[in-house]
Amino acid sequence: LLISGIGALVFVYAGGYLAGDRELNRFNASLMLFMGSMLGVVFSRNLLMLFIFWELTSITSYILIGYKHAYADSRAAALQALLVTGGGGLALLVGILLLGQAGGSLEIGVLTARSQEIQANSLYVPIVLLVLAGASTKSAQFPFHFWLPNAMAAPAPVSAYLHSATMVKAGVFLVALMTPVLGGTTLWAGLLTAFGGVTMVMGAFVAWRQTDLKRILAYTTVSALGMLTCLLGIGTPVAFKAAMTFLLAHALYKGALFMVAGAVDHQTG
Repeated sequence: LLISGIGALVFVYAGGYLAGDRELNRFNASLMLFMGSMLGVVFSRNLLMLFIFWELTSITSYILIGYKHAYADSRAAALQALLVTGGGGLALLVGILLLGQAGGSLEIGVLTARSQEIQANSLYVPIVLLVLAGASTKSAQFPFHFWLPNAMAAPAPVSAYLHSATMVKAGVFLVALMTPVLGGTTLWAGLLTAFGGVTMVMGAFVAWRQTDLKRILAYTTVSALGMLTCLLGIGTPVAFKAAMTFLLAHALYKGALFMVAGAVDHQTG
């Protein structure tokens, strides 16, 4: 719903925001490829397939963040985002392979059924650390949060779509998806609530010290992602419902705010 629904609105917005841009078709093609990659992530029920789409989102976001490739700051921000999320992706791949070894399958349904067996395995601790490393880099959790504000070098439609509604939520989605398999332990809950809580407070504290519209929104997004991670770490049914409600609410209001910020930047030059 978020990927296709907000994606459609961003396409309409981008048509006006980038009107007259000679490379608008390239932008639209890149955005469509990103949208397909994100849909692949959420529809995959095999972890190896999920990983392939996961890395495709990193590559397509690199293209979109560096859309203004004539500017050095855009190229640097795109490369930084690719290195951080790509590095986390490699950690995730190792975690997936270890999980497959511990659970005897890469199908999420099978792994869920064998969760107790996996959690009793000696590989459980490295699996949790590697999977959460992949999720944390994608969702800009402390100490990997720095790439998200720098990615504001991207055009406003990219910020509205990738950095409020979709790509940064992929890590949150992965944590929710893996909770029935890896969750319910002190290690899982402790890491998520600790890093999520620190990210939430740090993002909020830094946000009010900013003066650039998009950087204010970027740091409040970091804070919101920390809150989502913390709620998933708490892990109760009420906390999960709160996390999913806020996931939708945040995408709606933050996507709209990025569009407003883009409109102000666009009109004032």
